[in-house]
Amino acid sequence: MNIDEFDARIRAVPNGGVTSAQGFMAAGVHAGFRKDPKRLDMALLVADEVCPVAGAFTQNRFCAAPVTVSRAHLGGVGYGMARGVVVNSGNANAATGGAGIAAAHETCDIASQVLGCEPEQVLVSSTGVIGQILDIEPFEEGIPAAADALSRAGGSDAALAIMTTDTHPKEYAVTYESQAAGYLGSTFTVGGCCKGSGMIMPNMATMIALITTDAPVRPETLHGLLRSAVDQTFNRVTVDSDTSTNDTCIMFASGKAAPMLDPIDEGSDAYQELERAIYVVCEALTRGIAADGEGSTKLVTVTVSGAATPQDADTAARAVANSPLVKTAVAGHDCNWGRVAAALGKCGVAFNQEDVDIDIMDIPVCRGGLTVPFDEDEALRRFEAPEIVIAADLGAGDAQATVWTCDFTHDYISINADYRS
Repeated sequence: MNIDEFDARIRAVPNGGVTSAQGFMAAGVHAGFRKDPKRLDMALLVADEVCPVAGAFTQNRFCAAPVTVSRAHLGGVGYGMARGVVVNSGNANAATGGAGIAAAHETCDIASQVLGCEPEQVLVSSTGVIGQILDIEPFEEGIPAAADALSRAGGSDAALAIMTTDTHPKEYAVTYESQAAGYLGSTFTVGGCCKGSGMIMPNMATMIALITTDAPVRPETLHGLLRSAVDQTFNRVTVDSDTSTNDTCIMFASGKAAPMLDPIDEGSDAYQELERAIYVVCEALTRGIAADGEGSTKLVTVTVSGAATPQDADTAARAVANSPLVKTAVAGHDCNWGRVAAALGKCGVAFNQEDVDIDIMDIPVCRGGLTVPFDEDEALRRFEAPEIVIAADLGAGDAQATVWTCDFTHDYISINADYRS
């Protein structure tokens, strides 16, 4: 498949989100996890019927109770069949021991009774403060209320309900008409929503992300598609180099857009189309997380090319993206390429400094490891853009990687110093 040709055919869904794909409804309600009665704090995403689902979760050893339970409901392999997912904000249900596990299981029991499915066909996710016991009472009233409010238009409320320190909801969806053999003329949609603003450097997803598609896909195939997208997007965003206890990405496939067609096979042209569409949605959500980093004013895209291996490229890009000195330079509109060079040099990747080229906002600032004179006033002008692009070529190979981050401002400290208060 020619990616450029496919990208020309793919279309963003206006105001699209997690319920843009056929076969899904959602709702967001105030269940009582937060004190403010006007703030939505519980989301419910439901498929019309039990369907394939896949998940990717944190690798933090202090993983939360809902992560443990959802992993188990996916058979320990990351995929299976499910009807829906319940997400609460305001309490992470992490580091809560047996009581937390019991609360997560009871949440699934309540939802299964309301939805008419098995408890194992419900997934759960939580986000918020770590170490506080999760009260089950808000679920007892909130889940039935959310079920009553389920609709195709409810995706936006669900996106609001899962937020913590986010300044706005993050939603995106795309649609495309397949040109693959066996699916010619079928129109498929991929949509999603996510939350994430701080404690972001996922090792297996983002803070919370919910993705859906109406393409026909087997559970194990869906898992491969999700893992591919997660590795290239959510696993390449960093706000502050911290990995949450609750990172969760869940994807459902209803098959409603082509109910009479066979499931899409791995490696087929239809698979490649769907894989690209999922990537586009996840990339948009990833960029939204980075741009909404706590206290941030800029989205920062770091691309490292010319690395000896893909791992080297990823390591080097992360080193630059996580550097407090680079991030504060961006906040100060300082085109200080020396900080980029220093971050590259300390990361452990092999290269020769005399082979390195660095550009900031398309301005050549370093060539062959040496400074290049540039117009400081022009650099200041370009720093007014909402996205700052840093590119480095190590001159050591052909591998490339991109990582998304944001700048560091005084507000980041204020937000996190006052988080529990």
